[in-house]
Amino acid sequence: MRRHWIDNLRWVTVLLVLLYHVFYFYNNKGVIGGIGGFGDGPQYQDIVMYILYPWFMPLLFILAGIGSRYALERQSAREWFRARTRKLLVPSTIGLLVFGVFIGWFNSMMSPAADALKDLPLPVRYFIWAMSGTGPLWFIQDLWILSLILLIIRRLDKKERFMELCGKAGIVPVVLMGVLFWLGHKTLVMEPDPASAEGLMNLYKPGFYLIPFLMGYFVFSHDTVQEKVGRAWIPLMICAAISGTALVATGFGQDCTLPQYLCSPLNNIYGWLMCLAMMGWFKTHFDRTGRFAGYMTRSSYGIYIVHYLIIASLGYTMKTCTQFPPACMYIILTVAVFALSPVLYEILRRIPFLRWCIFGEKKK
Repeated sequence: MRRHWIDNLRWVTVLLVLLYHVFYFYNNKGVIGGIGGFGDGPQYQDIVMYILYPWFMPLLFILAGIGSRYALERQSAREWFRARTRKLLVPSTIGLLVFGVFIGWFNSMMSPAADALKDLPLPVRYFIWAMSGTGPLWFIQDLWILSLILLIIRRLDKKERFMELCGKAGIVPVVLMGVLFWLGHKTLVMEPDPASAEGLMNLYKPGFYLIPFLMGYFVFSHDTVQEKVGRAWIPLMICAAISGTALVATGFGQDCTLPQYLCSPLNNIYGWLMCLAMMGWFKTHFDRTGRFAGYMTRSSYGIYIVHYLIIASLGYTMKTCTQFPPACMYIILTVAVFALSPVLYEILRRIPFLRWCIFGEKKK
C-alpha cells in the first residue's frame, strides 16, 4: 500500500529546500556559501533560515529511512543497493563532471580565490569547478554512505527483533528520542581546523544524519508508530512553535549552521519536535494524491538536483550586474527557482545520457 503522505511530505520538504536556498544565497549571518547579503543590517528576511534549518534536512533523512524499509521488503539487499548506487552515487560523481561543473563555475566566481584560479590550466580549473559544484548533492552522497551502513546493521538483526521492539514505541519514548537527535549533533567538531577535513565533516554531518535515517528505518516505518504520531500532531506542533519562537528570538544574528548553535538544547528540541509534528500533520491530513502531487512525487528528486544552478546563476547575475533593489531580487529569484527548476529537469531528463548521469535514471 502506497503511503501518499510520505510522498507528499517529501516533495513539500524539497520545495522548502528551494525556498531556503533563496534566502541562504543572500544571507549576511556568516553562513558559508552564496554571495552574501545587502550590508551589515539585521536582514530580518533571514529568519526563514532559522525556521527551516534545524529540521528540514533531518526530516528528509527520516523519510529516506522509511522508504528504505519499504523498498527492502520488495527487493533483495543486493538489488536495492545497486539501485541506490545508480540513483545516488552516479549523479553525485559523474554528474558533477557534466552538470555540477556549471554550479562550481558560479561558486568560483563568488570565491575569494577567484583571481588565483585564472592562472591555472583549463583542465585543472574544470576539475576544481566540478568538485566545488557539489552544492545540495552532499545529501545524496551522505545517503549512499548511510545506505551502505544500513546493510551492515541489518545483518546484525537478521531476525528483526530490534525492529519489532521499535514498533512498540509509544508517543512518549518517540518524543524522548530527541535526546538521540542532540547526541548526533555532539559528533560535530566544535572548533574545526581550517587546514583539515573537519570543516567538510561538519558540512556532511554523517554521524548526525545517521540517527534520523536509522530512526526512519527502525521506528517510523511502523504503521502503529505513524498512527501515534499522527494523533499527537497538534500538541507537537504547538510545542514546536513555542520552542522555535524562543530559538529564533534568542539566536537570531548567529550563524545557525555552527556546531555550537546546532548543539544547543533549544535547537534540538525545536528540530526534533518539528520533524514529529510535520510527520503527524501529513499522516493525518495529507494521505492522498492527485495529478499535481503525483507529478511532484515523481519529479521532486530531479528538481532538487537541478535547482541550485538556477539560484547560483540568476542570483549571482542580479547581485553583480543589476541595480535591482533587494526585495526585487528575492521575488525574482523565488519565482524563477520554483518555475524554472521543473522546466530544466524536464529538458535534461529527455536526453538519455544526461538522464543517467545527472539523475541516475535508466533508459526508458
